[in-house]
Amino acid sequence: YYGKELQKTEDLKTNACITSARPLSKVVRDALEHIHEEVVARYYGCGLVIPECLSSCRILDLGCGSGRDCYLLSQLVGEQGYITGIDMTKGQVEVAKKHIAYHMDKFGYRKPNVEFFHGYMEKLGDAGLADESYDIVISNCVINLAPDKRAVLQEAFRVLKPGGEMYFSDIYASQRLSETIRKHRVLWGECLAGALYWRDLYSIAEEVGFSPPCLVTASPIVVGNKELEGIIGDCRFVSATFRLFKVLGGSWAGPGQVIYNGGIVGHEQELVFDANFTFKEGEVVDVDAEMAAILQSSRFADEFLIRAGEANAAALQGCCC
Repeated sequence: YYGKELQKTEDLKTNACITSARPLSKVVRDALEHIHEEVVARYYGCGLVIPECLSSCRILDLGCGSGRDCYLLSQLVGEQGYITGIDMTKGQVEVAKKHIAYHMDKFGYRKPNVEFFHGYMEKLGDAGLADESYDIVISNCVINLAPDKRAVLQEAFRVLKPGGEMYFSDIYASQRLSETIRKHRVLWGECLAGALYWRDLYSIAEEVGFSPPCLVTASPIVVGNKELEGIIGDCRFVSATFRLFKVLGGSWAGPGQVIYNGGIVGHEQELVFDANFTFKEGEVVDVDAEMAAILQSSRFADEFLIRAGEANAAALQGCCC
């Protein structure tokens, strides 16, 4: 389907692969202007998978496609950071590899800080990706294409360093999908037939060892095709971005109070962490034990003053299905 029926973004029959509920920052907009037009034209993501605090990070992109997000992140991590992309579609990987020299020259880098592999995100070991070798794993609307989603999350957990983060956008369904939907070729290619029932994400994440999912954004999917609407029936889909953390055991025992120091580039005044927590510079915020543990054990630890306290905010969870 990809690279044959889909030659460019305009060929899509739904908005599943072009939906994003998060506005682009100036830094991201500027970085996008430096990316080759062929790479941008072959982009089929469903969200914005650009987390904060990226300087010098090692990042793995699962389902990197033509490399748009990889080349975007290449600029944000800087020359000391490193980006690895892996994708099961050989044609997409070839497009990504073809433009490495172009982008490194454009960015002014002396040597490449990106690499691309043809492979499967359920089997990262086959590409030689070692345990605890990445600070962040991202994915943009491709986990739905994997038959074994638990294996994908398990592999992401394996290659993440302690305190690392999985930051990803995907499509989620309001119910478990029928066999008819799951076997429909166009719905599969448009990222709907493989959508995970949103509640299952929470159970799989817990089984693998991640912290509870933090919902960042969610947007409804519009299916502008009568035939496809008839097949889908009353099932509803959303494009949602979540963040999961590989929290260190015993990193924080209870609720806390945190103060953001405003040190993250592009987010100096305010850090919108997820749908439940927004941190303003110098402001005391009560957080639950889970958020305190995430901040304490992750790359965000140096950006906050964290102390014991009572959490007033209830732990919210869920998707907008």
